Amino acid sequence: MPIAIVGLILLSVTLSAIAQISLKIGMSSPAVSTALARGEAGQIALSVVATPHILTGLACYGLGMVVWLAVLAKVDVTMAYPFVGLGFLVTLALGVLLLGETMSLTRLIGTLLVVLGVVLTAQS
Repeated sequence: MPIAIVGLILLSVTLSAIAQISLKIGMSSPAVSTALARGEAGQIALSVVATPHILTGLACYGLGMVVWLAVLAKVDVTMAYPFVGLGFLVTLALGVLLLGETMSLTRLIGTLLVVLGVVLTAQS
């Protein structure tokens, strides 16, 4: 697989991971938390669309999708899609580094097994 395609795949995966972190930060914001506690659908929707981190997360997903479409135009989906598993590793790392989430040994081993699967699939 050409290195440019691998780069696009990694960009798409990274954008998706950044989107997850941004959405988590946004959904943990005081405005959204308050709206969720009240349980009013309109207020929840308004606070969600007015939260910059949520909008950033959605934008990252959108851009990641555009990049992914470029990947699918060039390679078989069965070759490209296993790389999406790398998102587990990127999201785990970002969650620990940026959100202060804990990383248990079991979670790390499970994530590394997914990465191993990606490596084995890419070599086939």
